Amino acid sequence: MDVHPETAGLLEWLQGRELEMVDLLRQMVLLESPSTVPETQGPVFDVLARELESVGFEVRRLSGSETGGQLYARPEPRQRGRPAQVIVGHVDTVWPVGTLETMPFMHDEGRVRGPGVFDMKGGLVQMVFALRALRELDLEPQVTPVVFVNSDEEVGSFESENRIRHLARRTVRALVLEPGLEPEGKLKTTRRGGGRFEVKVTGKSAHTGLAPGEGASAIHELSHLVQALYRLSDMERGITVNVGEIRGGTRPNVVASEASAVVDVRVRTQADGRWLEEQIRQVEERIRSTPGTTARIRGAVDRPPMEPTPPNRRLWHAAREVGRSLGLELGEGMSGGGSDGNTTSLFTATLDGLGAVGDGAHALHEYLEVDQMVERAALLAGLLLLPNLEADPT
Repeated sequence: MDVHPETAGLLEWLQGRELEMVDLLRQMVLLESPSTVPETQGPVFDVLARELESVGFEVRRLSGSETGGQLYARPEPRQRGRPAQVIVGHVDTVWPVGTLETMPFMHDEGRVRGPGVFDMKGGLVQMVFALRALRELDLEPQVTPVVFVNSDEEVGSFESENRIRHLARRTVRALVLEPGLEPEGKLKTTRRGGGRFEVKVTGKSAHTGLAPGEGASAIHELSHLVQALYRLSDMERGITVNVGEIRGGTRPNVVASEASAVVDVRVRTQADGRWLEEQIRQVEERIRSTPGTTARIRGAVDRPPMEPTPPNRRLWHAAREVGRSLGLELGEGMSGGGSDGNTTSLFTATLDGLGAVGDGAHALHEYLEVDQMVERAALLAGLLLLPNLEADPT
């Protein structure tokens, strides 16, 4: 794989710009943008639009009905007929408005802390500076970079997923700005897929003292279903089933007429996802331990895993060579959670974990390493300079 000869120069140009990167990150973090408050996300999009327009991109804002929408950007002018690659990110965070009061933005001893710095506003800043480096050094990628940033990734990308699929089908690779894996910042080359199921059991209420035999306990039946669901876990295959929420009953002295559970499942392969769905349907049909009760299980493995497909592996090997040209020895790993990379991987070569290096996603100690921002921006810029790997799989 031929790494662009100017790749090392990207790192040289970016070095010394850490404070500029931190300043842009500060602007974004001070604009709190939780997934559940759509009106907060527009100001972050405004900052991104300003920065992308400054490097010669045409920016379009795509409205959402229940979210803050999305941002799409492409170079202007652009050369028609060239293949395209998409950079994927999100502006929403898991932190509610007001978090800055107890978790303020802080830059100290080479680290930046604050809500969303690691997941994933740091990655967005790195993208801006990667594109800025390419423009300042007059380096034009052979594969046209386009940018897609949504505002609902943390809640499942329920509005933006169709647009992500549309872009992935029309691009030769997707570069995902989710944070790196573990404190050393491994790239995410596989991700587990997952889904959610709801179990509802109906029984018959009765007084436990006066007529216990006339009742049919929904809780009793649910307990058998829960055990059967847990038995479907297979750690060696990467299949996990977790009953994370249970509700049922009204009073201690009343046989429960209703009970329910919410189940989270994770899988490594699409084949295991189909297998697990079938097994869960069989649990519903097979378990009849409590006479007088009925059970219903609804749900699906609806987030497919990001698997080590041949295109994904080619892209990973190319990224490792780009890293070595920058003096970086990159590692890879699997993430147990999902991202928009799970979706793009269905249609195009995908590499995830290209965002910030640090720790504490969704946690109070969230932080990123400032010096690594420069390296990751250079890595992203170097990846953008790669040729179309799918045109010559060898």
